[in-house]
Order: sequence, then structure tokens, then C-alpha cells
Amino acid sequence: MPRSAVSRKTSNSSTADTRQRILAAAKDEFARYGIAGARVDRLAKQARTSKERVYAYFSSKEALYHHIAGHETAALIEATRMDPADLPGYAGILFDHFTAHPDHYRLIAWGRLELTDGEADSDTADPMLTTITGKVEQLRAAQRAGLIDPAWDPVDVLALINQIATTWAGQPEIGAAAAKLAADTSVGARRAALVAAVEHLFPRPR
Repeated sequence: MPRSAVSRKTSNSSTADTRQRILAAAKDEFARYGIAGARVDRLAKQARTSKERVYAYFSSKEALYHHIAGHETAALIEATRMDPADLPGYAGILFDHFTAHPDHYRLIAWGRLELTDGEADSDTADPMLTTITGKVEQLRAAQRAGLIDPAWDPVDVLALINQIATTWAGQPEIGAAAAKLAADTSVGARRAALVAAVEHLFPRPR
């Protein structure tokens, strides 16, 4: 192989490695400090590169956040598919995901707090909205099939399940208290409680 080709291959590999280190460091930085609190010089140091190199890949801190959040949203969507005939099971899936990946919840929560609607890219479809729309349609179809009480608005069903399932991810101070005060301090007990709550509201078809 010509020396120039080897040099290009090595350069491309180095560029890809640097970019991956930047993304990993940025994910940690945004999850810890949010968008306003994140520091590009700090994440550059963690990524073993320079601040200037970060800006060579991403035009701004906000652009970097949007890239990270988009990737995390895609991972969340893929990992939390819903079976409308088993809504308690879906709540358990959400709980498991955010228990295993608390940084996912924090990263998305920071965006909700700090970004306005005007800061979204109007030329890009919102994958989360697309997913929510699809799940609402799944719930409507399940109601027509007699699997879910039709008295509920599907939007309310989805919102309530999501809120119940993320109870512990969204309230770490209560989680810390539960580890000391609950009759059963295990994570399994927390999961069982929220699954039972959703089962009570939206029971599985008999």
C-alpha cells in the first residue's frame, strides 16, 4: 500500500477516535452539568483533545448537545418499545432502562429545562414526537380492539405511564430515602410497586 494511502487511513482513524472521545466526554459533561453549566474546555480535557478541535467538529456547545441528545433519544426509542396489550410490562421496561442508564434521563431532562421550542431545528423531524404519535396511535388501536378502557384519552394513558415509570429516575432524593426507609429497600421492590400501579390503572387483558 502506498505510504500516502497508509497516512490517510491512519489520519481518518485518528479523526474518528478523537470524535468518539469528544462525544463520550460531552455525554458525561451534559448529563452532569446541563447545557449552560457544561464547559467545552473541561470536556475537551477529558477527551484528550483541544477546545479548538471540539469546535472543528461542532459549531457550538448547543450543536454538540443536540447531536448527543439525538443519539440518546434514538437509543431510548429503540430500547423502550411498547406493547399496548401489556402496559404494566412497558412501565417495567422504562424503569429498567432508566435504572441502567440514569445519564439518559438527566441528559434529556436538562434539554427540557434549558431549551426553548425556538431552539429546535425546524427542518428536522422530532424523533420523540414521531415516537409519541406512533404510541398514541397504538393505544387508540388497542382501545378499538377492546384491550384498553376507551374512556381514557390515549395521550393521558401514555403520559401517566411515563410519569409513573420515571418516578424514581426523576426523584433521586426519594430514591435515597427509600434505600433507608422502605420496608423492602431493593430496586426490585421499587419496580414491582410501579408495575402494580400501572396494572391497577390499565390492567392487562384477561
